[in-house]
Amino acid sequence: MLSYKNLSSQDPEVFSSVEKEMKRQSEEMELIASENYVSKAVLEAMGTVLTNKYSEGYPGHRYYGGNQVIDEVENIAIERAKKLFSAEHVNVQPLSGSPANAAVYFAFIKPGDKVLGLRLDHGGHLSHGHPINFSGMLYNFVQYEVDIDTGRVNMEKVREIALREKPKMIVAGYSAYSREIEWQKFKDIADEVGAYSFADIAHTAGLIAAGLMNNPVPIFDVVSTTIHKTLRGPRGAMIMCQEKYAKQVDRAVFPGMQGGPHDHIQAAKAVAFGEALKPEFKEYAKQVMANAKTLAQEFLNMGYKIVSGGTDNHLMVVDMTSKGLNGREAEDVLNKAGISVSRSTIPNDPNPPMKPSGVRFGTPAITTRGMKEAEIKQIAKWVNEALENKKNEEILGRIKKEVKDMCLDFPIPSI
Repeated sequence: MLSYKNLSSQDPEVFSSVEKEMKRQSEEMELIASENYVSKAVLEAMGTVLTNKYSEGYPGHRYYGGNQVIDEVENIAIERAKKLFSAEHVNVQPLSGSPANAAVYFAFIKPGDKVLGLRLDHGGHLSHGHPINFSGMLYNFVQYEVDIDTGRVNMEKVREIALREKPKMIVAGYSAYSREIEWQKFKDIADEVGAYSFADIAHTAGLIAAGLMNNPVPIFDVVSTTIHKTLRGPRGAMIMCQEKYAKQVDRAVFPGMQGGPHDHIQAAKAVAFGEALKPEFKEYAKQVMANAKTLAQEFLNMGYKIVSGGTDNHLMVVDMTSKGLNGREAEDVLNKAGISVSRSTIPNDPNPPMKPSGVRFGTPAITTRGMKEAEIKQIAKWVNEALENKKNEEILGRIKKEVKDMCLDFPIPSI
Protein backbone atom coordinates (compact mmCIF):
# COMPACT_ATOMS: atom_id res chain seq x y z
CA MET A 1 0.00 0.00 0.00
CA LEU A 2 1.17 3.54 -0.74
CA SER A 3 2.21 5.73 2.16
CA TYR A 4 -0.33 8.40 3.10
CA LYS A 5 1.55 9.88 6.05
CA ASN A 6 1.30 13.46 4.80
CA LEU A 7 -2.36 13.22 3.89
CA SER A 8 -3.25 11.57 7.19
CA SER A 9 -1.48 14.24 9.25
CA GLN A 10 -2.46 17.29 7.21
CA ASP A 11 -6.09 16.40 6.40
CA PRO A 12 -7.37 13.57 8.60
CA GLU A 13 -10.94 14.21 7.43
CA VAL A 14 -10.18 13.40 3.79
CA PHE A 15 -7.81 10.60 4.79
CA SER A 16 -10.59 9.04 6.85
CA SER A 17 -12.73 8.82 3.70
CA VAL A 18 -9.84 7.30 1.76
CA GLU A 19 -9.37 4.69 4.48
CA LYS A 20 -13.07 3.84 4.43
CA GLU A 21 -13.00 3.36 0.68
CA MET A 22 -9.88 1.18 0.86
CA LYS A 23 -11.67 -0.95 3.45
CA ARG A 24 -14.83 -1.16 1.33
CA GLN A 25 -12.90 -2.19 -1.78
CA SER A 26 -10.84 -4.74 0.16
CA GLU A 27 -13.83 -6.41 1.81
CA GLU A 28 -16.49 -6.27 -0.90
CA MET A 29 -17.01 -7.96 -4.26
CA GLU A 30 -16.78 -5.75 -7.36
CA LEU A 31 -18.90 -7.02 -10.24
CA ILE A 32 -19.38 -3.69 -12.01
CA ALA A 33 -18.25 -4.26 -15.60
CA SER A 34 -16.68 -0.82 -16.00
CA GLU A 35 -14.48 -1.00 -12.90
CA ASN A 36 -11.08 -2.51 -12.20
CA TYR A 37 -8.08 -2.17 -9.89
CA VAL A 38 -4.89 -0.51 -11.06
CA SER A 39 -1.43 -1.77 -10.17
CA LYS A 40 0.79 -0.12 -7.58
CA ALA A 41 2.92 1.29 -10.40
CA VAL A 42 -0.09 2.93 -12.10
CA LEU A 43 -1.26 4.30 -8.75
CA GLU A 44 2.19 5.71 -8.04
CA ALA A 45 2.39 7.33 -11.49
CA MET A 46 -0.85 9.22 -10.79
CA GLY A 47 0.73 10.73 -7.68
CA THR A 48 3.91 12.09 -9.26
CA VAL A 49 5.17 15.67 -9.62
CA LEU A 50 4.07 15.54 -13.27
CA THR A 51 0.77 16.92 -11.98
CA ASN A 52 2.58 20.25 -11.41
CA LYS A 53 3.23 20.87 -15.12
CA TYR A 54 1.07 22.58 -17.71
CA SER A 55 1.60 21.44 -21.27
CA GLU A 56 -0.86 22.79 -23.82
CA GLY A 57 0.00 21.45 -27.25
CA TYR A 58 1.76 18.27 -28.35
CA PRO A 59 5.30 16.86 -28.03
CA GLY A 60 7.73 19.24 -29.69
CA HIS A 61 5.00 21.85 -30.14
CA ARG A 62 4.03 23.20 -26.72
CA TYR A 63 2.71 26.61 -25.74
CA TYR A 64 4.62 26.54 -22.44
CA GLY A 65 8.31 26.13 -21.73
CA GLY A 66 9.93 23.40 -19.67
CA ASN A 67 8.09 20.47 -21.30
CA GLN A 68 11.08 18.39 -22.40
CA VAL A 69 10.37 15.63 -19.89
CA ILE A 70 6.61 15.80 -20.43
CA ASP A 71 7.26 15.23 -24.13
CA GLU A 72 9.20 12.07 -23.25
CA VAL A 73 6.35 10.72 -21.13
CA GLU A 74 3.64 11.43 -23.71
CA ASN A 75 5.71 9.89 -26.50
CA ILE A 76 6.20 6.73 -24.45
CA ALA A 77 2.41 6.45 -23.99
CA ILE A 78 1.79 7.05 -27.69
CA GLU A 79 4.31 4.49 -28.92
CA ARG A 80 3.10 1.82 -26.53
CA ALA A 81 -0.54 2.42 -27.52
CA LYS A 82 0.40 2.18 -31.21
CA LYS A 83 2.05 -1.16 -30.56
CA LEU A 84 -0.88 -2.49 -28.51
CA PHE A 85 -3.54 -1.68 -31.10
CA SER A 86 -1.62 -1.54 -34.41
CA ALA A 87 -2.59 2.11 -34.65
CA GLU A 88 -1.23 4.59 -37.18
CA HIS A 89 -1.89 7.64 -35.00
CA VAL A 90 -2.75 7.96 -31.29
CA ASN A 91 -3.81 10.95 -29.20
CA VAL A 92 -3.50 10.10 -25.50
CA GLN A 93 -4.65 13.47 -24.16
CA PRO A 94 -8.46 13.06 -23.81
CA LEU A 95 -9.46 13.39 -20.18
CA SER A 96 -12.30 10.86 -20.23
CA GLY A 97 -14.50 8.77 -22.49
CA SER A 98 -17.30 11.20 -23.28
CA PRO A 99 -14.90 14.11 -23.96
CA ALA A 100 -12.97 11.78 -26.28
CA ASN A 101 -16.17 10.95 -28.16
CA ALA A 102 -17.06 14.64 -28.30
CA ALA A 103 -13.66 15.30 -29.87
CA VAL A 104 -14.27 12.57 -32.46
CA TYR A 105 -17.58 14.12 -33.51
CA PHE A 106 -15.96 17.56 -33.54
CA ALA A 107 -13.16 16.28 -35.78
CA PHE A 108 -15.29 14.56 -38.39
CA ILE A 109 -18.79 16.05 -38.53
CA LYS A 110 -20.71 19.28 -37.93
CA PRO A 111 -23.62 20.02 -35.55
CA GLY A 112 -26.83 18.86 -37.16
CA ASP A 113 -25.17 16.11 -39.21
CA LYS A 114 -26.84 12.71 -39.16
CA VAL A 115 -25.17 9.92 -37.16
CA LEU A 116 -26.20 6.27 -36.73
CA GLY A 117 -25.69 4.75 -33.27
CA LEU A 118 -27.08 2.03 -31.00
CA ARG A 119 -29.97 2.87 -28.67
CA LEU A 120 -28.97 3.24 -25.02
CA ASP A 121 -31.44 0.64 -23.73
CA HIS A 122 -30.14 -1.81 -26.33
CA GLY A 123 -26.57 -1.60 -25.01
CA GLY A 124 -25.32 1.72 -26.39
CA HIS A 125 -23.81 4.63 -24.47
CA LEU A 126 -25.16 8.07 -23.57
CA SER A 127 -22.60 9.67 -25.89
CA HIS A 128 -23.89 7.60 -28.82
CA GLY A 129 -26.89 9.83 -29.36
CA HIS A 130 -29.11 9.82 -26.29
CA PRO A 131 -31.43 12.87 -26.43
CA ILE A 132 -30.37 14.23 -23.02
CA ASN A 133 -26.64 13.93 -23.86
CA PHE A 134 -24.59 16.48 -25.80
CA SER A 135 -24.38 13.98 -28.67
CA GLY A 136 -28.14 13.81 -29.07
CA MET A 137 -28.52 17.55 -28.62
CA LEU A 138 -25.89 18.61 -31.14
CA TYR A 139 -26.19 15.92 -33.80
CA ASN A 140 -29.09 14.32 -35.63
CA PHE A 141 -28.84 10.76 -34.36
CA VAL A 142 -30.84 7.91 -35.80
CA GLN A 143 -30.52 4.64 -33.97
CA TYR A 144 -30.31 0.95 -34.61
CA GLU A 145 -31.29 -1.79 -32.15
CA VAL A 146 -30.41 -5.34 -31.23
CA ASP A 147 -32.68 -8.08 -32.51
CA ILE A 148 -35.35 -8.58 -29.86
CA ASP A 149 -35.25 -12.38 -30.19
CA THR A 150 -31.48 -12.91 -30.24
CA GLY A 151 -30.26 -9.86 -28.33
CA ARG A 152 -27.60 -9.37 -31.04
CA VAL A 153 -26.94 -6.64 -33.58
CA ASN A 154 -28.46 -7.62 -36.93
CA MET A 155 -26.08 -6.27 -39.53
CA GLU A 156 -28.61 -6.48 -42.36
CA LYS A 157 -30.96 -4.21 -40.42
CA VAL A 158 -28.09 -1.83 -39.69
CA ARG A 159 -27.40 -1.72 -43.44
CA GLU A 160 -31.08 -1.08 -44.23
CA ILE A 161 -31.16 1.88 -41.85
CA ALA A 162 -27.88 3.25 -43.17
CA LEU A 163 -29.04 3.02 -46.79
CA ARG A 164 -32.30 4.77 -45.91
CA GLU A 165 -30.88 7.47 -43.63
CA LYS A 166 -27.49 8.14 -45.29
CA PRO A 167 -25.66 9.15 -42.08
CA LYS A 168 -22.37 11.05 -42.11
CA MET A 169 -20.99 8.72 -39.41
CA ILE A 170 -21.75 5.25 -38.05
CA VAL A 171 -20.91 4.47 -34.41
CA ALA A 172 -20.17 0.91 -33.24
CA GLY A 173 -19.04 -0.25 -29.82
CA TYR A 174 -21.12 -0.44 -26.70
CA SER A 175 -21.42 -0.22 -22.92
CA ALA A 176 -23.71 -3.18 -22.32
CA TYR A 177 -23.35 -5.59 -25.25
CA SER A 178 -21.88 -8.99 -24.55
CA ARG A 179 -21.07 -10.25 -28.03
CA GLU A 180 -18.25 -9.91 -30.54
CA ILE A 181 -18.76 -7.04 -32.99
CA GLU A 182 -18.53 -7.49 -36.75
CA TRP A 183 -16.23 -4.55 -37.36
CA GLN A 184 -15.59 -5.24 -41.04
CA LYS A 185 -19.30 -5.38 -41.81
CA PHE A 186 -19.79 -2.03 -40.09
CA LYS A 187 -16.92 -0.59 -42.13
CA ASP A 188 -18.35 -2.01 -45.36
CA ILE A 189 -21.73 -0.41 -44.63
CA ALA A 190 -20.10 2.92 -43.78
CA ASP A 191 -18.13 2.83 -47.04
CA GLU A 192 -21.27 1.95 -48.99
CA VAL A 193 -23.14 5.02 -47.77
CA GLY A 194 -20.13 7.34 -47.64
CA ALA A 195 -20.03 7.59 -43.83
CA TYR A 196 -17.13 7.78 -41.42
CA SER A 197 -16.70 4.67 -39.25
CA PHE A 198 -16.24 5.30 -35.52
CA ALA A 199 -15.65 2.51 -32.96
CA ASP A 200 -15.94 3.07 -29.22
CA ILE A 201 -14.09 0.17 -27.57
CA ALA A 202 -14.07 1.54 -24.02
CA HIS A 203 -15.28 -1.72 -22.51
CA THR A 204 -13.33 -4.28 -24.52
CA ALA A 205 -10.03 -2.44 -25.13
CA GLY A 206 -8.07 -4.73 -22.82
CA LEU A 207 -9.46 -7.86 -24.46
CA ILE A 208 -8.67 -6.44 -27.89
CA ALA A 209 -5.15 -5.42 -26.81
CA ALA A 210 -4.60 -8.98 -25.61
CA GLY A 211 -5.55 -10.31 -29.04
CA LEU A 212 -8.63 -12.12 -27.75
CA MET A 213 -11.28 -10.04 -29.51
CA ASN A 214 -11.30 -8.55 -33.00
CA ASN A 215 -9.48 -5.24 -33.37
CA PRO A 216 -11.26 -2.39 -35.23
CA VAL A 217 -8.28 0.00 -35.15
CA PRO A 218 -6.71 -1.09 -38.48
CA ILE A 219 -10.19 -1.18 -40.08
CA PHE A 220 -12.08 1.91 -38.88
CA ASP A 221 -11.47 5.57 -39.59
CA VAL A 222 -11.34 6.44 -35.89
CA VAL A 223 -11.51 4.57 -32.56
CA SER A 224 -11.88 5.86 -29.01
CA THR A 225 -11.43 4.11 -25.70
CA THR A 226 -11.21 4.74 -22.01
CA ILE A 227 -8.23 3.25 -20.18
CA HIS A 228 -9.65 2.06 -16.86
CA LYS A 229 -11.95 -0.87 -17.68
CA THR A 230 -10.53 -4.10 -19.11
CA LEU A 231 -7.33 -2.21 -20.01
CA ARG A 232 -6.75 -1.79 -16.25
CA GLY A 233 -5.27 1.71 -16.33
CA PRO A 234 -6.06 5.15 -14.90
CA ARG A 235 -9.17 7.20 -15.55
CA GLY A 236 -8.75 8.82 -18.94
CA ALA A 237 -9.13 8.09 -22.65
CA MET A 238 -7.41 8.11 -26.02
CA ILE A 239 -8.28 8.36 -29.70
CA MET A 240 -6.72 6.23 -32.45
CA CYS A 241 -7.12 6.95 -36.13
CA GLN A 242 -5.68 6.52 -39.57
CA GLU A 243 -2.71 8.80 -40.23
CA LYS A 244 -4.64 10.84 -42.79
CA TYR A 245 -6.98 12.01 -40.01
CA ALA A 246 -4.24 12.76 -37.47
CA LYS A 247 -4.24 16.55 -37.78
CA GLN A 248 -8.00 16.96 -37.55
CA VAL A 249 -8.22 14.63 -34.55
CA ASP A 250 -5.39 16.42 -32.74
CA ARG A 251 -6.93 19.82 -33.45
CA ALA A 252 -10.28 18.61 -32.15
CA VAL A 253 -8.75 17.51 -28.84
CA PHE A 254 -6.53 20.61 -28.50
CA PRO A 255 -7.41 23.40 -28.90
CA GLY A 256 -10.89 22.25 -29.89
CA MET A 257 -12.11 20.51 -26.73
CA GLN A 258 -9.40 20.82 -24.10
CA GLY A 259 -6.55 22.94 -22.80
CA GLY A 260 -3.60 21.24 -21.15
CA PRO A 261 -3.64 17.46 -20.64
CA HIS A 262 -3.21 15.85 -17.21
CA ASP A 263 0.45 14.87 -17.38
CA HIS A 264 0.46 12.64 -14.30
CA ILE A 265 -2.35 10.64 -15.93
CA GLN A 266 -0.39 10.49 -19.19
CA ALA A 267 2.37 8.77 -17.23
CA ALA A 268 -0.09 6.36 -15.66
CA LYS A 269 -1.49 5.56 -19.12
CA ALA A 270 2.05 4.79 -20.32
CA VAL A 271 2.59 2.44 -17.37
CA ALA A 272 -0.72 0.67 -18.00
CA PHE A 273 0.09 0.24 -21.71
CA GLY A 274 3.46 -1.20 -20.74
CA GLU A 275 1.75 -3.71 -18.47
CA ALA A 276 -0.70 -4.65 -21.23
CA LEU A 277 2.21 -5.44 -23.56
CA LYS A 278 3.47 -8.16 -21.18
CA PRO A 279 2.52 -11.84 -21.58
CA GLU A 280 0.92 -11.86 -18.11
CA PHE A 281 -1.72 -9.42 -19.29
CA LYS A 282 -2.92 -11.81 -21.98
CA GLU A 283 -3.32 -14.51 -19.35
CA TYR A 284 -5.29 -12.07 -17.24
CA ALA A 285 -7.56 -11.21 -20.17
CA LYS A 286 -8.14 -14.89 -20.93
CA GLN A 287 -9.22 -15.43 -17.33
CA VAL A 288 -11.55 -12.41 -17.46
CA MET A 289 -13.38 -14.01 -20.38
CA ALA A 290 -13.36 -17.48 -18.86
CA ASN A 291 -14.80 -16.10 -15.63
CA ALA A 292 -17.51 -14.22 -17.53
CA LYS A 293 -18.54 -17.34 -19.44
CA THR A 294 -18.66 -19.33 -16.19
CA LEU A 295 -20.76 -16.66 -14.47
CA ALA A 296 -23.16 -16.50 -17.40
CA GLN A 297 -23.57 -20.28 -17.47
CA GLU A 298 -24.21 -20.41 -13.73
CA PHE A 299 -26.93 -17.77 -14.06
CA LEU A 300 -28.51 -19.65 -16.97
CA ASN A 301 -28.45 -22.86 -14.91
CA MET A 302 -30.30 -21.01 -12.15
CA GLY A 303 -33.05 -19.89 -14.51
CA TYR A 304 -31.99 -16.31 -15.16
CA LYS A 305 -32.48 -14.77 -18.59
CA ILE A 306 -29.35 -13.17 -20.07
CA VAL A 307 -29.65 -10.72 -22.94
CA SER A 308 -28.29 -12.51 -26.06
CA GLY A 309 -28.12 -15.74 -24.07
CA GLY A 310 -24.52 -15.44 -22.91
CA THR A 311 -21.28 -13.52 -23.41
CA ASP A 312 -18.23 -13.33 -25.66
CA ASN A 313 -16.44 -10.75 -23.53
CA HIS A 314 -16.29 -9.61 -19.90
CA LEU A 315 -19.89 -8.66 -19.20
CA MET A 316 -23.51 -9.69 -19.39
CA VAL A 317 -26.89 -8.08 -18.77
CA VAL A 318 -29.23 -10.23 -16.70
CA ASP A 319 -32.99 -9.70 -16.81
CA MET A 320 -34.13 -9.62 -13.18
CA THR A 321 -37.85 -9.72 -13.91
CA SER A 322 -37.59 -13.50 -14.05
CA LYS A 323 -36.95 -13.32 -10.29
CA GLY A 324 -39.68 -10.79 -9.59
CA LEU A 325 -37.25 -7.87 -9.19
CA ASN A 326 -36.21 -4.80 -11.11
CA GLY A 327 -32.57 -3.86 -11.56
CA ARG A 328 -32.60 -1.17 -8.87
CA GLU A 329 -34.01 -3.58 -6.30
CA ALA A 330 -31.45 -6.24 -7.23
CA GLU A 331 -28.61 -3.70 -6.99
CA ASP A 332 -29.76 -2.61 -3.53
CA VAL A 333 -30.15 -6.18 -2.27
CA LEU A 334 -26.71 -7.22 -3.52
CA ASN A 335 -25.16 -4.11 -1.98
CA LYS A 336 -26.41 -5.32 1.41
CA ALA A 337 -24.64 -8.61 0.70
CA GLY A 338 -21.33 -6.88 -0.06
CA ILE A 339 -21.60 -7.27 -3.84
CA SER A 340 -21.48 -4.20 -6.09
CA VAL A 341 -23.29 -4.30 -9.44
CA SER A 342 -24.86 -1.71 -11.76
CA ARG A 343 -28.47 -1.76 -12.81
CA SER A 344 -29.05 -1.76 -16.57
CA THR A 345 -31.80 -1.47 -19.11
CA ILE A 346 -32.75 -4.43 -21.28
CA PRO A 347 -33.82 -4.04 -24.93
CA ASN A 348 -37.22 -2.30 -25.13
CA ASP A 349 -37.25 -2.05 -21.35
CA PRO A 350 -40.78 -1.38 -20.05
CA ASN A 351 -39.36 0.08 -16.83
CA PRO A 352 -37.98 3.61 -16.34
CA PRO A 353 -34.18 4.23 -16.50
CA MET A 354 -33.74 4.62 -12.74
CA LYS A 355 -35.56 1.33 -12.14
CA PRO A 356 -34.66 -0.73 -15.21
CA SER A 357 -35.30 -4.44 -15.59
CA GLY A 358 -31.72 -5.65 -15.71
CA VAL A 359 -28.38 -5.80 -13.94
CA ARG A 360 -25.02 -5.65 -15.68
CA PHE A 361 -22.37 -8.00 -14.30
CA GLY A 362 -18.66 -7.96 -15.19
CA THR A 363 -15.53 -9.88 -14.24
CA PRO A 364 -12.48 -7.59 -14.79
CA ALA A 365 -12.07 -6.48 -11.16
CA ILE A 366 -12.53 -9.84 -9.46
CA THR A 367 -10.17 -11.42 -11.99
CA THR A 368 -7.50 -8.86 -11.10
CA ARG A 369 -7.80 -10.15 -7.52
CA GLY A 370 -6.97 -13.65 -8.78
CA MET A 371 -10.41 -15.24 -8.63
CA LYS A 372 -11.09 -18.06 -11.08
CA GLU A 373 -13.89 -20.44 -12.04
CA ALA A 374 -14.31 -22.05 -8.61
CA GLU A 375 -14.77 -18.65 -6.95
CA ILE A 376 -17.09 -17.50 -9.75
CA LYS A 377 -19.44 -20.42 -9.12
CA GLN A 378 -19.61 -19.52 -5.43
CA ILE A 379 -20.21 -15.86 -6.26
CA ALA A 380 -23.13 -16.84 -8.51
CA LYS A 381 -24.61 -18.86 -5.63
CA TRP A 382 -24.32 -15.87 -3.31
CA VAL A 383 -25.98 -13.59 -5.85
CA ASN A 384 -28.86 -15.99 -6.32
CA GLU A 385 -29.28 -16.66 -2.59
CA ALA A 386 -29.28 -12.93 -1.81
CA LEU A 387 -31.89 -12.16 -4.45
CA GLU A 388 -34.12 -15.02 -3.34
CA ASN A 389 -33.89 -13.81 0.26
CA LYS A 390 -34.05 -10.09 -0.44
CA LYS A 391 -35.92 -9.22 2.77
CA ASN A 392 -34.03 -11.56 5.09
CA GLU A 393 -31.45 -9.36 6.80
CA GLU A 394 -29.93 -12.31 8.63
CA ILE A 395 -29.18 -14.22 5.42
CA LEU A 396 -27.90 -11.09 3.67
CA GLY A 397 -25.62 -10.40 6.64
CA ARG A 398 -24.27 -13.93 6.59
CA ILE A 399 -23.57 -13.72 2.83
CA LYS A 400 -21.79 -10.40 3.35
CA LYS A 401 -19.48 -12.00 5.90
CA GLU A 402 -18.73 -14.91 3.56
CA VAL A 403 -18.07 -12.48 0.71
CA LYS A 404 -15.68 -10.55 2.95
CA ASP A 405 -13.80 -13.72 3.88
CA MET A 406 -13.28 -14.61 0.22
CA CYS A 407 -12.23 -11.06 -0.68
CA LEU A 408 -9.62 -10.99 2.08
CA ASP A 409 -8.20 -14.23 0.66
CA PHE A 410 -7.72 -12.40 -2.68
CA PRO A 411 -6.25 -9.00 -1.77
CA ILE A 412 -6.32 -6.11 -4.25
CA PRO A 413 -2.79 -5.72 -5.68
CA SER A 414 -2.54 -1.97 -4.98
CA ILE A 415 -4.01 -2.26 -1.46
